[in-house]
Amino acid sequence: MFVTVCLKFNSELIDFDGEEAHVHLLILNLPKLSVSELVFRLKGTSSMSIRKRKYLTIRTKLWGKALWSSSYFASSCTGAPISIIRQYIDRQKTPD
Repeated sequence: MFVTVCLKFNSELIDFDGEEAHVHLLILNLPKLSVSELVFRLKGTSSMSIRKRKYLTIRTKLWGKALWSSSYFASSCTGAPISIIRQYIDRQKTPD
């Protein structure tokens, strides 16, 4: 679902991984869309999709009534080798 959202907004999901409480996304985002808007779309779309599946384990891990926290961290990696950033993301625990 993250790939679909990124493509819809002319962005590219390059890598994905995460831990139980958060995910790491490496996205090539063109300046046509603000980072905050892209994050809003990613969280909203994934939340709706996951909630439709009605996973029992998800219900116990909600932020109040929300699937995702309203916060996020974004960082630019211009000039950093993509291989190093991918290595960091790949070392994170993949969510179930």
